[in-house]
Amino acid sequence: MARSEVPADQQQLSRAFFERPVLQVAPDLLGRVVVHDSPEGTVALRLTEVEAYAGQRDPGSHAFRGRTPRNGVMFGPGGFVYVYFSYGMHWCMNLVCGPAGDASAVLLRAGEVVSGVDLAQVRRTTARAKRDLARGPARLTSALGVDKSYDGADVTAPGSALRVVAGAGPRPARRVVVRGPRVGVAGEGAARPWRFWIDGEDTVSTYRPAVVRRRSK
Repeated sequence: MARSEVPADQQQLSRAFFERPVLQVAPDLLGRVVVHDSPEGTVALRLTEVEAYAGQRDPGSHAFRGRTPRNGVMFGPGGFVYVYFSYGMHWCMNLVCGPAGDASAVLLRAGEVVSGVDLAQVRRTTARAKRDLARGPARLTSALGVDKSYDGADVTAPGSALRVVAGAGPRPARRVVVRGPRVGVAGEGAARPWRFWIDGEDTVSTYRPAVVRRRSK
């Protein structure tokens, strides 16, 4: 089916969408839908909360100190997936933004599962309610079935099993996009209001400031 024949809300986002500055891309991802086709089935979720990270200009970014084997995908072109392991327990999914070398990315923090709820519940057996299936970055990747094997995946490639489609957007006429400090970021980058979420969504995660750990004497 040609792109023009695909319903507007199902059209896959292009690389040009992701090659813009990260602070433009991040709020524009709200209301977009992440779709993952896997052997077990398809899960789709509408994004309700994201965080922006501005590469080597941002002390809160994994790319702040330069390129490493872990963060190498961030230094490529926009539209690729950067997956990392958090606290030795969970996978977190980011979408790379800007031109190659910029190393900016958007962390997908929370969303509403809109398709494949039964499969998401199998993957998230501890979720007490539907709103908790993807309420937080680790829960989001778990519900989608995304792990390290998707690091470097191209969400803009035609036929990609992991992709982002237009959705209905944040519907600004009825819903307000709010911004505030990022979760768990300390130091110089703590005050930057680079977390974006749709006001009134019950799937948005709970804000937690960074905990500064002091060495015992």
